[in-house]
Amino acid sequence: MSKKLTEKEKLFCSYYAQGGDARGCAARAGFSLTPQRSAAKLLARDEIRAEISKIEKSRKTAQAAARGLYRLAFGSVADALRLMLCGDEMTAGDIEKLDFFNVAEVKRPKGGGLEIKFFDRLKALEKLEKIGSGEENPNSSFIQALSEGAKLISEEDDGE
Repeated sequence: MSKKLTEKEKLFCSYYAQGGDARGCAARAGFSLTPQRSAAKLLARDEIRAEISKIEKSRKTAQAAARGLYRLAFGSVADALRLMLCGDEMTAGDIEKLDFFNVAEVKRPKGGGLEIKFFDRLKALEKLEKIGSGEENPNSSFIQALSEGAKLISEEDDGE
């Protein structure tokens, strides 16, 4: 049965997840008498290791979401415009190679042509600013959705 972590233990986990040395993290967290021994004892506990893993995963998720927001805010729309201007001349293979990350929706109206909606760059910039200032919680539903999208894209890239 795992016991609930104390504030000092949570602080140690947070410091350690940042990539610090165990002894230094223990000392900064308040284990000042024997930080080396305290660090070894802490790292031997399953619940401490689980908390460290959870923090590391959360930080990776927030970083992936921030990268996705950055790409939405500053990414190129050239491939979407290429599709709009040359769509009838392109093969399925040509279209497959295009980058549509910034595209929210594609429609072909009854009257012909192509309608492309892009994600809102200003909203992406606002979210990036909130993440940078600590105002936005990395575990918010918006950030989680972006993160899941980033994971899927990453998995697709790894599969090629």
